[in-house]
Amino acid sequence: MHLMLASATWMSSLGALPLAKSNSINWKNELASDATALADALAKAPPDALLTALERETRRRFGLFLDGIAAYRAHPYRRSLIDPPVLWAEGTSRLLDYRPAGPTKAAALFVPSLINRAYILDLAPERSLMRALNRDGIRCFLLDWAAPGAVEQRFSLDDYILGRLAKALDAAVAAYGGSMPLIGYCMGGLLTLPLALRAPDKVNALGLLATPWDFAADGGTQRTLLQAHRAMLDNAINLFGLLPTDLIQSLFTGLDPLLAARKFVRFATLDPMSEAAKGFVALEDWLNDGVPLAGPVARECLTGWYDENQPGRGTYRVGGEAVRPERLAMPTLVVVPEEDRIVPPPTAEVLAHSIPGARAMRPPLGHIGMIASPRANTALYGPLARWILETAK
Repeated sequence: MHLMLASATWMSSLGALPLAKSNSINWKNELASDATALADALAKAPPDALLTALERETRRRFGLFLDGIAAYRAHPYRRSLIDPPVLWAEGTSRLLDYRPAGPTKAAALFVPSLINRAYILDLAPERSLMRALNRDGIRCFLLDWAAPGAVEQRFSLDDYILGRLAKALDAAVAAYGGSMPLIGYCMGGLLTLPLALRAPDKVNALGLLATPWDFAADGGTQRTLLQAHRAMLDNAINLFGLLPTDLIQSLFTGLDPLLAARKFVRFATLDPMSEAAKGFVALEDWLNDGVPLAGPVARECLTGWYDENQPGRGTYRVGGEAVRPERLAMPTLVVVPEEDRIVPPPTAEVLAHSIPGARAMRPPLGHIGMIASPRANTALYGPLARWILETAK
């Protein structure tokens, strides 16, 4: 799919050249003056030389793209971090217990999305939110959902939130000996907020990292994308009983069709043994290690969240009770990455205004970069550690 998108896009430059030269392309209004200047410049260029240069550049980019893919597949890096002890497990879910080497000053339970592996929060020694917080004396409990098994394939959101997540919270509170912050990442925030409302005796603060809430706040872009694929998605759920990983990945590709091409073209130019190259491989391995989504949950998300915007409209219900952020009465941190393409900032920003007294952070990073980039240590790890320690006072 990525090869097809790159090929179609770059090859289309050759077909678009005559139209660009005559300024016959229907450009966006904000590009009109640039388009006119481009047409003037193209009209003055030698036709044969221009076409040759464009063909050469197309071949160069595609060659680098293929070189980057080959270099990635041949790279020797493999994630070697050893998981911490498992505190609790049920079905395919397990709770990992990251304990500090020194005195424990606070604790927090982290809840990732259901469609990605939990180890994005513990990607590599130098890119691990869990281990960074450990160094600040924070005991971290990480809920690893893993791929749905035979039982989980029948799960609804209620089963995950009021069943697995509630039990994991009980285990963490019992092990730590007191209440703690509950911190959801992306989709995990839509799971943690309902439980925080129900269990204020066990949850003393709530962290929402890049959590979408008002799914209409981006102008309906993602909703339109999903609607275009809805029949295919419904057929897949009917056939497999879950939403397959490859289809989930294809939806993310639709948000930025040339992202993979840009990434691998850049990777082809890196020293394979550089830290930048190793970091790229570590993250790309995680991206390619996604998990499917249980069929009932997939339908609830597609219909309830994206089509009907239940969270944003105040009609999202868990266990029969409406989930209303404005009723939350505990310290809350809302982190909205400014460069997020997966969760457009306006869809998450609403939580900072809806929750009484919520503190907002807006790191200048993307959805994943906020968690696992070299800049995450100063943009997120440090501020989050300070906030967790504040809640323990």
